[in-house]
Amino acid sequence: MNRRRVLRSVGVAATISLSGCVETLQEHYQGSFRGLVPVEIYSEADQYYNLTLEAYDPETNQQTYDESYTITAGQSATSPHLNATEQLFRATKLGQDNERLAVSEGTITPSTTLVVVRIPDDGLKLDIQREDSAGSGPASEAGTGGLETAGSTSFDGDVNDSETTGYMADADTNDSTADSNTD
Repeated sequence: MNRRRVLRSVGVAATISLSGCVETLQEHYQGSFRGLVPVEIYSEADQYYNLTLEAYDPETNQQTYDESYTITAGQSATSPHLNATEQLFRATKLGQDNERLAVSEGTITPSTTLVVVRIPDDGLKLDIQREDSAGSGPASEAGTGGLETAGSTSFDGDVNDSETTGYMADADTNDSTADSNTD
């Protein structure tokens, strides 16, 4: 067997073995490679609250993230990271009897770099930080200092299940600057 035939065989074998890797490298260099988004939780309250964090795929309404915590006064926690893909995110603050006290919602995108959930006694704050499209730093909404404050709703008394069931299918998320509503 001569050297040319051996080298040709090795070249063909290498090409065939790497053929599946080309698509992965192409996705990486075209920007479809998705990272992770850290989720931080801070309690600014004087008592403990239960907190649920959920995310849903906006196209299929499939749940992509589900975490629950009991956060004591002054405690901070780090939740498992979210995938940096297009998804709808919801944080729900529950009272000691598991009644819904506040809900805050926002949209996670591939440019999201950090999600911060703050739990004061009188509501719930969800801050979603994003990189700007040029990649030079956090995107700034007017008056937010690079943080986007998602919409928040406070509840008084019992919440009818029909108000929250199907949230993601019919949700109208508010990604502009908004303060939490408190009563």
